Amino acid sequence: MSQHAAEAPLLVTIERGVAEIRFNRPTQMNALDVATAEAFRDAIDRLLAGGGIRAILISGAGRAFMAGGDLTHFRDASDRAAAAKALIAPIHEGLLKMVESGIPTIAAIQGAAAGAGMSIAALTDLAIAAEDARFSMAYIRIAANPDCGGSWALTHLLGRRKAAELMLLSDTVHAQEALQLGLVNRVVPLEQLHDAARDIADRIASGSVAAMRRTRHLLDCAPGATLRDQLSAELEGFVKGANSADFDEALEAFFSKRTPVFRDV
Repeated sequence: MSQHAAEAPLLVTIERGVAEIRFNRPTQMNALDVATAEAFRDAIDRLLAGGGIRAILISGAGRAFMAGGDLTHFRDASDRAAAAKALIAPIHEGLLKMVESGIPTIAAIQGAAAGAGMSIAALTDLAIAAEDARFSMAYIRIAANPDCGGSWALTHLLGRRKAAELMLLSDTVHAQEALQLGLVNRVVPLEQLHDAARDIADRIASGSVAAMRRTRHLLDCAPGATLRDQLSAELEGFVKGANSADFDEALEAFFSKRTPVFRDV
């Protein structure tokens, strides 16, 4: 890795259809600053414009996933309202585009995932935590409210009552409790974290992109839909998929007793 790359606030690699976005301020525990927020937005724009991305893996360099926002940004600001917009608007723009793209997302979480870090982890489709992971919304402790989609994601994941507890009390949730709550999907030893998350990303990337997007759409709609509406959406999606090249390939592979190879992006 070049010195220039090592100093970048965000690192992006692409391999086998998986884009890994790594927060890269390890000495600051990846605390979110304006440069990182803007780099995240720009990275999402480039990935979506380039095509070919089947899964996005989000990780953090060093001993933390992300220890919230960089409070020095606000301490040093003469106009804190403008400072808040400068920090939050670009990361919100990137996160919204990422989620609306329909590309499945995975978080690999070690150490602290606080504030924006917990919000971003909660916003992903799947989350793998190391045994040392600890989560805290933390915003109330600095007289702030959640950002980065945390209030939406936690309410959808855990229900209003538990989300309220996590946001209003800001208690620390350790990895095993996060697993029991459904905040993460798996807990693994720290040394296995990246490989475990990458394995899941690779499995997703080997599937049908269109089917993944339709499934994510159904998951997003389900909390506010009636059963009638959801059944209708399932039928509509299945009919659309049945006329696709991916479905042709899946049927041929099934009856030929081989692994399907999906090529759409």
